[in-house]
Amino acid sequence: MTTTTHSHKAWTDEGGHVTGIQGACVCVTGAGGSIGSELCRQILGLQPRRLVLLERSEPSLYAIHQELSGLLPSGVELQPVLGSAADEALVQRCFAEQGVEVVFHAAAYKHVPLVEAHPLAGLANNVLSTRAVCTAARRCGLRKVVLISTDKAVRPTNVMGASKRVAELVVQAQAQELAAAALEQGRRPATRLAMVRFGNVLGSSGSVVPLFRKQLAAGGPITLTHPEIIRYFMTIPEASQLVLQAATLAEGGDVFLLDMGEPVRIKALAQQMVRLSGLSLRDQSNPGGEIEIVCTGLRPGEKLYEELLIDAESEATAHPLIYRARERSVPPEELWPQIDALEAAIERQ
Repeated sequence: MTTTTHSHKAWTDEGGHVTGIQGACVCVTGAGGSIGSELCRQILGLQPRRLVLLERSEPSLYAIHQELSGLLPSGVELQPVLGSAADEALVQRCFAEQGVEVVFHAAAYKHVPLVEAHPLAGLANNVLSTRAVCTAARRCGLRKVVLISTDKAVRPTNVMGASKRVAELVVQAQAQELAAAALEQGRRPATRLAMVRFGNVLGSSGSVVPLFRKQLAAGGPITLTHPEIIRYFMTIPEASQLVLQAATLAEGGDVFLLDMGEPVRIKALAQQMVRLSGLSLRDQSNPGGEIEIVCTGLRPGEKLYEELLIDAESEATAHPLIYRARERSVPPEELWPQIDALEAAIERQ
């Protein structure tokens, strides 16, 4: 399998800042995660005034803070904050005290089987953190909030996907309220909320590539859930670069989709990894081979293939690899009572 990386000129927003980040105070939630940490690395290269790392895992926060401290450009401040993005009081205090202007909300539980087994934790972390971040951003007058979403939010078949879909609906409803308030005052929304939806990233925690590599090193077998399973893939640096560039295009309530290229059949990926390792595949035609591929069955809530569009309608943007979807959302007056009920149910366990 080959992955194509694309390089594009730095994009500037209406203030002339590189992706609205140069000279700004930027916060990344889930800063120690696969996407969050790469966003932090790329943001540092765009010369923000301050980068705030919000992370609930102490080891992850320590690791990314240590790494970035060694990469720190002159004049850029680094501020680690240990805590949950679902803690609205903490998030609001962080935004106010640090003078945050732009936030990339990457904090989430993302492993389908784990969230399937622990739905309350998944819903609390993925949904309530998004509401907390958006609410705090509005109160503190941030310029932009960008939610990192997933193709699993499209027609979800598992709790993780459903929780991310609800998180998207939260962003859209908050954006509707901001737009309505701005319209009354004859201006554009002061805070712009958007989301970026994309598929799997190569090499992230839980990704099949590190798993297959580990299984190869152990002499096999390589385990697949289903022989026909298909996924879209992108490298972590490329996905992060496109997220930063999508932020520049945000007008409010946007659903951005990343061009993920051609889908990859996971079995073909496994076969290619065996060949590239200089090993032979053990199957019916070659019973003496070294590495066997074993299918274990789809996990609870797992799809054979993922999609990026709900309403099958998207349009091009100024960036060739970023599309804007036109999708339905739930009106705020309908959504908020349901989110309140969800929160109460989570509290009651």
